[in-house]
Amino acid sequence: MNTQRFWFRFRKNRLAVVGIFVLLAIIALAVAAPILAPRDPARIDLDQREQSPSGAHWFGTDRLGRDVFARIVWGAQVSLGVSLLAVSLGSGIGILLGALAGYAGGALDALIARAIDLMLALPTFFLLVAIQALFPPNLINVIVIIGITSWMAIARIVRGQFLLLKQRDFVTAARASGVQPTRIIFRHILPNVSSQIIVFFTLGLADAVLVESALSFLGLGVPPYQASWGNMLNDGQIGILSGAWWVAFFPGLLILLTALSINLVGDGLQESLFK
Repeated sequence: MNTQRFWFRFRKNRLAVVGIFVLLAIIALAVAAPILAPRDPARIDLDQREQSPSGAHWFGTDRLGRDVFARIVWGAQVSLGVSLLAVSLGSGIGILLGALAGYAGGALDALIARAIDLMLALPTFFLLVAIQALFPPNLINVIVIIGITSWMAIARIVRGQFLLLKQRDFVTAARASGVQPTRIIFRHILPNVSSQIIVFFTLGLADAVLVESALSFLGLGVPPYQASWGNMLNDGQIGILSGAWWVAFFPGLLILLTALSINLVGDGLQESLFK
């Protein structure tokens, strides 16, 4: 599909267009954090604790007097950054294993296929919690653990496409010409799977945002001293009981908008590329 036709079909999906504008706004919020919220998100001011939203504190303050808006904006960098890196890691693993399985076939394909089935059969979130509980909470651990437990779906898709495409004439001709297998995989077959990879990568971002938030909410993700949307939800539990609803409401709203907008964009990409 040419680029012009793709954009024409994508723009016809109004929900996808709304989703991409919302997502871009959230990304801009994260990028502009130093300008929008110069206040230190970790600054404690007990004299200002649980202040309701006002001109001085747009989204109010939490039980430690920290500015909720500043923590939302800086937390966007953490939540989005962790999700992007985790999905990139998981996608890299999935693409590599799926390509090897689909192209090589035989025993290697059977081994990787069984590994995919086994991982998909396990309750992923409980597996995440069990693994994360073994390590101290820090950004690197969160990224790696989400990445190594999120490669299976894209690996299955890539494997299936490679099994089909390696039978095509252009691959047979490349083999007959003595082209190296690695070149065939990365220069001839993989570009033809790029559309599926883009869609699954996009949808995977939404899952990663939710998983990171859930882990941080449980105290197993981003360290408590760092601002992230999941950590803010955790802090907001006590605020809800004391009437400070805004402490949990705003990070929850950002999580919802981010996951929803990414899913809308992913659905729009899927319709534009494959229908």
